[in-house]
Amino acid sequence: MPYDVDRIRARFPALAEGAAHFDGPGGSQVPDVVGETVARTLTSAISNRGTLTASERRADGVVRDGRRALADLLAADPRGIVFGRSATALTYDLARALAKGWHAGDEVVVTRLDHDSNIRPWLQVAAAVGAAVRWVDFDPATTELEVEAVRAEVTDRTRLVATTAASNLVGTRPDTAAISAVAHEVGALHWVDGVHATPHGAVDVGAVGADVWTCSPYKFLGPHCGVLAASPALLETLHPDKLLPSSDAVPERFELGTLPYELMAGTTAAVDFLAGLDDLDTPVTPDDRRARLEASMAALHGHEAALLDVLEQELRSMPGVTVYSNAARRTPTLLLTVEGLAVGDVARGLAERGVNAPASHFYAIEASRRLGLGDTGGVRLGLAPYTSRDDVDRVLSALDELTRTAA
Repeated sequence: MPYDVDRIRARFPALAEGAAHFDGPGGSQVPDVVGETVARTLTSAISNRGTLTASERRADGVVRDGRRALADLLAADPRGIVFGRSATALTYDLARALAKGWHAGDEVVVTRLDHDSNIRPWLQVAAAVGAAVRWVDFDPATTELEVEAVRAEVTDRTRLVATTAASNLVGTRPDTAAISAVAHEVGALHWVDGVHATPHGAVDVGAVGADVWTCSPYKFLGPHCGVLAASPALLETLHPDKLLPSSDAVPERFELGTLPYELMAGTTAAVDFLAGLDDLDTPVTPDDRRARLEASMAALHGHEAALLDVLEQELRSMPGVTVYSNAARRTPTLLLTVEGLAVGDVARGLAERGVNAPASHFYAIEASRRLGLGDTGGVRLGLAPYTSRDDVDRVLSALDELTRTAA
């Protein structure tokens, strides 16, 4: 079935305000079914997990369904799905657990393309145990992160390589599978920040060789929480600090405190909504969810690619506009500046014209500095499942007006 963006948009109550949302990379809007599921779960009879009462069984079912939904989304093992407050919090928690087995002289590899949540935790735990940090640079002209640049920093002492599956600042998609192979050649783990990549295409964690993949449901139409996917065998080797009475089973040993059942239920609803993007009339079931996800994400990719072609072509021909997203493989995300205007003024001017497109380094501060944008960054335009051609025309018209005022 064709990708019906108008019917999809009708399922997003937030769009009734009338703004054109290009702020999805920072957090997407939410379809009606996700909000309804969160509210229904939160107001239902629900207890701590168990099997005795109906409310206990309801909580247990929410957790079980949430793990299976995320496993289907990522082609992962549900026994290796960990829920947390955010991808950043999960990275910090697991970094501390991993570093318990590191020693002085060990090395970790990070890149200047990454969000700081896949840099700073590794720098901090490395410093705590006396491990060395090796940096991988990217080409600021092409915004490419080459596999050979990673290989040059990997040694027999490397314990972990941390890279992004897609830059949240400029959209660059490095060759994750090839980087995994480089890390595994020396017995190192490959930790992949999949937060920005997950909303834009079907993910197969095993196929790309990632030992750990993190993502954020609120970036793919869900509620505010974080998810980590890893093999249960790897998780069994890690022992985080935890309360004595709490479960030592995997993955529960990594989930501190009572889980947010309503957010987990909302995440399952978001995954099901994504799976039905290419056919809104046919309900998604757990049995066909993975196949439906692959079909829907392919349809979404086609929709976003068509809009990106229009948006990017017009932006690159617009006087005074510099686009920094130049990699051959990338998400539909564009970082830009306008000559003669501060990036904050551009974002403000867009907001005044009904376009939500923020300006920042978006926590990819090392990348922003490498691009010569300092700690100010640029204006980011990100496409989402609900982005329409009218949205694209609105942002182009608004930027045309702004560039004329700056001339």
